Amino acid sequence: MAPPNLTRDEAKQRAALLDVRSYDVELDLTDGGGKPGDATFRSTTTVRFASRDAGADTWIDLVAASVENATLNGTAVDVSDYREDKGIALGNVLDENELTVEATCRYMNTGEGLHRFTDPVDGGVYLYTQFETADAKRMFTCFDQPDLKATFRFTVIAPEDWKVISNAAAESSEATPEGAVRHVFETTKPMSTYVTALVAGPYAEWRDEYSDEHTTIPLGIYCRSSLAEHMDAERLFTETKQGFDFYHRNFGVPYPFGKYDQCFVPEFNAGAMENAGCVTFLEDYVFRSRVTRYAYERRCETVLHEMAHMWFGDLVTMRWWNDLWLNESFATFASVLAQAGATEYEHAWTSFANIEKSWAYRQDQLPSTHPVAADIPDLQAVEVNFDGITYAKGASVLKQLVAYVGQEHFLSGLRVYFAKHAWGNATLADLLAALEEASGRDLSWWSAQWLETTGLNPLRPSFEVDADGKFTSFAITQGGAKPGAGELRTHRVAVGVYDDSVDGADGKLVRTHRVELDVTGEHTDVPELVGVARGKLVLVNDDDLSYCTMRLDPDSLATLVDRIGDIAEPLPRTLCWSAAWEMTREAELKARDFVTLVAQGLPAETEVGVVQRLLMQAQTAINSYADPAWAPEGWRLFTDRLFALASDPATESDQQLALVNALSGSVLEADQLAVLRGWLDGSAPLAGLVVDTDLRWRLLQALVAHDAATGDEVSETLAADPTATGQRQAERTRALQPSAEVKAEAWRRAVHDDELPNAVNEAIIAGFSHPTQKELLAPYVSRYFADVADVWARRSSERAQPVAMGLFPSWAVSDDTITASDEWLADESHPPALRRLVTEGRAGVIRALAARNFDRP
Repeated sequence: MAPPNLTRDEAKQRAALLDVRSYDVELDLTDGGGKPGDATFRSTTTVRFASRDAGADTWIDLVAASVENATLNGTAVDVSDYREDKGIALGNVLDENELTVEATCRYMNTGEGLHRFTDPVDGGVYLYTQFETADAKRMFTCFDQPDLKATFRFTVIAPEDWKVISNAAAESSEATPEGAVRHVFETTKPMSTYVTALVAGPYAEWRDEYSDEHTTIPLGIYCRSSLAEHMDAERLFTETKQGFDFYHRNFGVPYPFGKYDQCFVPEFNAGAMENAGCVTFLEDYVFRSRVTRYAYERRCETVLHEMAHMWFGDLVTMRWWNDLWLNESFATFASVLAQAGATEYEHAWTSFANIEKSWAYRQDQLPSTHPVAADIPDLQAVEVNFDGITYAKGASVLKQLVAYVGQEHFLSGLRVYFAKHAWGNATLADLLAALEEASGRDLSWWSAQWLETTGLNPLRPSFEVDADGKFTSFAITQGGAKPGAGELRTHRVAVGVYDDSVDGADGKLVRTHRVELDVTGEHTDVPELVGVARGKLVLVNDDDLSYCTMRLDPDSLATLVDRIGDIAEPLPRTLCWSAAWEMTREAELKARDFVTLVAQGLPAETEVGVVQRLLMQAQTAINSYADPAWAPEGWRLFTDRLFALASDPATESDQQLALVNALSGSVLEADQLAVLRGWLDGSAPLAGLVVDTDLRWRLLQALVAHDAATGDEVSETLAADPTATGQRQAERTRALQPSAEVKAEAWRRAVHDDELPNAVNEAIIAGFSHPTQKELLAPYVSRYFADVADVWARRSSERAQPVAMGLFPSWAVSDDTITASDEWLADESHPPALRRLVTEGRAGVIRALAARNFDRP
């Protein structure tokens, strides 16, 4: 059954009535004999709350297999008609109330509520919670909305060999007569239900502490025992300490939750979750095989992102989910600021421009785009809003706001905000008031321009030069925001002029002039550039201060195409790559020309994260945006270049690994597959390349997808890697087989088997389609539209979204796919959240059709 869908109006009504004081929660995670429980667990909750209207009726949330008993103020509550989508009705509440509920709750395998996982390596049972947006009610009875904060005291009965971690430090542990251990945790500070947490199982543990003049914070790191040999705890502790040092210096409020544990857990649906004092991470961040430096950089960003939430999200929390963007945007912005200012990743803003901005641009060009400050009427709406607007565009406009008010004023405003609203709930208006107080600037217009509108403004240079190549006039022209109402905005930008270095001997393009200004209206003059040499390249959003579509003048575009690798610094080079990619997506640059640009410019790209992004974009350009008649030639051009660079002794190790990874996901011909086979079996190894466990899977997947490896090889590889990750890799590899029977079985399991763990389901979906299998997948266009509504009705949003998004027939770039989408969308009975996802898939096909038409000779 799909979970209850709390509306904003219902939450507002309940918050106006209640003041929740505290929860005492006792969980029995054993089978009664000291061993791990199997399908269900006992949950007993006592909640104390006040009512502002004695005699009123309300309800409390619980999703459970059964409710054994409920008592309100000493009187039994009738739970005979309990339904999990309705919770428990509470009638005639008093001024002060105490409710106790005894229930049997279910372990989950979907990454929601209390997730249960059995390690195939050693049989260990591992548990962890994931409650955002509103799944705490799957573990204990609660008023499950962010603005009803309370204190929590957890008591957990668990097997004696388990570690048990929660939000607060352990207060006591004692053996039970049944051979288990009863763990009692200290009472927490006030917090929302969605950031409470429990992690339990035979986890491996590492300890350290962070100390400064403010406090000493005990630090813990946890992962499954079978992954312990791969844990790089020292590096993680170092980055954690760097984060606390940075945030303590800038936020003005010491870390508020006592201890700080970071738990790497199996089958996690997201990257991480900011549970107060007990952060959970996707365990893929425990790198068991070699990865590029970029993977470490992104993991560090995630560590700092979740840490920032301890202040912005946990200490001060949104009232309702319409301010989700503020939580996530702030954490994204703060994490990159901390990376650039406190860690080894000094070029973190380059990655931000390359990854987050690209994500935001894509999301903001969809028909489903929405204002940053979105209207969130209910939980289903928020669950599809964990998107590029909420995270990346929001962080981008915050970056622009910082440039506008000044970083010191921004940080001063944050200190006012944290001090004023600590342990409570706040809104965007509260933050803006604090920033106005600190900066002395009126920011009401900023919210209206940037948070309540949609789309991107194009910014273009407009200038004239004299015979000596110097500007005689210079202006920036701004176009109306698209998609949207065509608004013009105030942009804080830097204009950068780039030219050959002074001696010109190194062949590099360097910045020779920079002007920072506010762009307003359609036309903004830049008199400071009059008399300045025009140079080879002009960037009107240099340093990536604003959120906009940066367009180039013809000469600058020619420089980009001919000399992108000569740009000395990584950030302006990335801005040029981004401009080229956005032009490709907008059908302003031919897909084949973008692929050629990437092939030529890759050797000079120093940032491996940019290399990885470019490789993925080039694959998308060939697969989706290029004329299908040219695509085979494009794949050969692209892959030949990758093979050559991977074999070049001058190619750095990280770049080589990125190139090989990209080859494993490309369309290859027989002679190229033979080279991959030689790398895989060692008969013709690639110098410098170590084929470790994960790379072995990727190479095998490339061969399987092209029908150049057998199912027996998949079984043999799994036998050598019988881990949870190995099992997921095997599921993906089997789904990649180019067989009608295999695709039918993969579809059946992904779409119709509701008992599959989410992680397995996503692995199957990841292997279902491949660029070389489009004809084989043709029947699944109609299958998708026949099945997707039923999946959405049967499953929770968390479980249904991978099917709705991952199996949308984006491989079928045709008018027929558009027609099928339109026919499905014509039925207005489909839920709005699902309609949004289908609309986004349709928009992707329309964009690909336009790009293909433009790419044709």
